[in-house]
Amino acid sequence: MNSSPFIMLVTVICNLYLFIVLLRLVLQLTKADFYNPISQGVVKATSLFVLPLRKVIPAIGRVDTASLVLAFAVQLLTVALVVFIKGAYLSPTGYALYTVAGTLYHLLDLYFWAMLISVILSWVAPGANHPGAMLVGQITEPLYRACQRVIPPLGGLDLSPIFIFLSISFLKQILSAYNI
Repeated sequence: MNSSPFIMLVTVICNLYLFIVLLRLVLQLTKADFYNPISQGVVKATSLFVLPLRKVIPAIGRVDTASLVLAFAVQLLTVALVVFIKGAYLSPTGYALYTVAGTLYHLLDLYFWAMLISVILSWVAPGANHPGAMLVGQITEPLYRACQRVIPPLGGLDLSPIFIFLSISFLKQILSAYNI
């Protein structure tokens, strides 16, 4: 869908901010350490929009709905800008579909990269104390635990990353038609 350099620039900038907003949402869902310097950077980068939204939109359980609404808003802005630049038309249903599916696609993408980093770190630097490594571990651990309930480690070999990667790839393939 990116046919011009300007569209590419808009999508890269918007998707980068969407990644940061989704990272904030995932950090809160996984109860990651918010004293981590990377977490602090994510909070600072998103607080300008999240804090005013929190005054209007209350959290539902552990889900920070203000961050979720902001993620949807950023994805909707991305879709609207791309449609406007292309001079195309999209129905309100199309906007809703591209917004929700695109946000889910990018959330899966975030988990894909976190999983990949986690697997590489387990080979290269197991038990690393770097703030980035600790944060990746905190994000991916609930996913590993959920998968290990179904597929326990076999003789010290953990197959859960393989099944998680397959699941993420399958879901991303389904949602890829709505990725801008």
